[in-house]
Amino acid sequence: MYNSGTVIIGVLAFLVLLLFPVWYNLASGQIDHEPDLAKPIRGEACVTETAYMRANHMNLLNDWRDRVVREGERVYVAADGQRYEMSLTNTCLDCHADKVKFCDECHTYMAVDPYCWDCHIVPETPLSQEVAYGN
Repeated sequence: MYNSGTVIIGVLAFLVLLLFPVWYNLASGQIDHEPDLAKPIRGEACVTETAYMRANHMNLLNDWRDRVVREGERVYVAADGQRYEMSLTNTCLDCHADKVKFCDECHTYMAVDPYCWDCHIVPETPLSQEVAYGN
């Protein structure tokens, strides 16, 4: 093989660079870290299934935003017939009241920087909710 030594060194360098994040996380003990999200303070269920919300909440919120802003529609009817106000602040944060311990914890873990809060104001956590979270 022509220049086999150079090719082998190149392949090894490529593999080292490719696998660096895995080795780095293994060495720092971050490989099994999962965010510790605050539990909802009320409500038995979300507007839709939990698995769907974990994977697609951003799509649902974008859909809500478009429907509220462009079509003036403000009510979301869930699959079970339950009606919800299409509002991040009034519906989502009514149950997930602590943005820092719910939204930010997961978004930081996933290295995602959503722009929701560019327009929305983060509501202050009432004292009763701080007690519920053990603050």
